[in-house]
Amino acid sequence: MTATHLKAPAALTKTNASASAVNVSQIVAGVIADVRERGDAAVRHYSEKFDSWAPESFKLSQEGIDAAIAKVPQQTLSDIKTVQENVRKFAQAQRDSIKDFEVEMSPGVNVPINTVGAYIPGGRYPLLASAHMTIVTAKVAGVKTVIACTPPILGEIPCATVAAMHYAGADEIFILGGTQAVAAMAIGTDTIKRVDFIAGPGNAFVAEGKKQLFGEVGIDLFAGPTEVLIVADEHADPLTCATDLISQCEHGPDTPAVFITTSTELAKRTMACIEELLKSLSTAALASTSWNTFGEVIVVDTLDEAFELADTFASEHVQILTQNPREALTKMTNYGALFLGDKTCVSYGDKCIGTNHVLPTRKAARYTGGLWVGKYLRTCTYQEVSNAEASGELGRLCGRAARAENFEGHARSGDLRAAKYLKDEHKWMDVTY
Repeated sequence: MTATHLKAPAALTKTNASASAVNVSQIVAGVIADVRERGDAAVRHYSEKFDSWAPESFKLSQEGIDAAIAKVPQQTLSDIKTVQENVRKFAQAQRDSIKDFEVEMSPGVNVPINTVGAYIPGGRYPLLASAHMTIVTAKVAGVKTVIACTPPILGEIPCATVAAMHYAGADEIFILGGTQAVAAMAIGTDTIKRVDFIAGPGNAFVAEGKKQLFGEVGIDLFAGPTEVLIVADEHADPLTCATDLISQCEHGPDTPAVFITTSTELAKRTMACIEELLKSLSTAALASTSWNTFGEVIVVDTLDEAFELADTFASEHVQILTQNPREALTKMTNYGALFLGDKTCVSYGDKCIGTNHVLPTRKAARYTGGLWVGKYLRTCTYQEVSNAEASGELGRLCGRAARAENFEGHARSGDLRAAKYLKDEHKWMDVTY
């Protein structure tokens, strides 16, 4: 394969990257340990330290929720409900495709997780869509209790986010963010219930917190910065390519944005268009940092090479701008989500179309998909042998299989049933009791 970089990502020193990672890890470990030891007092300390937020209660009362919703424009509330209905419809279709079943000797049942913590990011932007994706999907799965946390924004309650969390079905809402929120939900405090599973994206500290607490609590994904990759042929529109690349770069200063095309002319025009678009973009400070540092433009000879190269990135979002975009469904296997053709875009998936936007990053798409209704279900099995003769035959089989592995205790459980129901005799059973 011949691949020519017209733009390569800027070099990052391993020393700086390593030092940053160590600092995040150490800070998060300290917060978790403190929350484990001091509970609510530690939560309050770190909320005040990191977010300048220490209300009398982090939990919103119904009156507080109603007051927040009252401040949100009616059009925004209407849009929240429309988007949530799209998410609910898609999640319900997923749930309906998962069937409990019972067949002789091989039964199974899908049991919802009891209590889920949903983390809805704030910070730079009020990410209403994360409430739709995490809470609505959990409720469709049948989760009994959803505890939802979101940070304040500039010392204020993010009212539209609260509205989204409430309409999505959150049972309890806390204005609380960062590692302290994740730790409180995972460990439990006097005022915040311990959850069984945490879902939702967040910054490096939230992601590290979920990573360190995984095992003590379930999580959706090990999340990293947002990623976008576009595959385009010579027929693609440069303005569309540029607009959709930059749309993801505004998430933060560390978003990898990759453009793979079979056309050198398209590549050059797209790069020129990006520079022009950044001049008028209100979020250009973030978007330009991501593009300048992590942006890549690669030209290959054929679309097959483009798909093959794209698969090696295993990107979170992969957009296909070619004459036959559905070809990617058979040519690619590693992606968080595919966006086929110029009538859709990654932003639709992020904000409104209904598919889930909590997706694998950092090449995790090689082994997992994104958040979906099945993540909130535990596929459990149960066994019941109602036929005596069948139990006896299984006992004989169990005895032989267990002794092949030198598990004598297991074998005897099988022997016992064979003796009870098929009248087998075993010397070890000659005991007085």
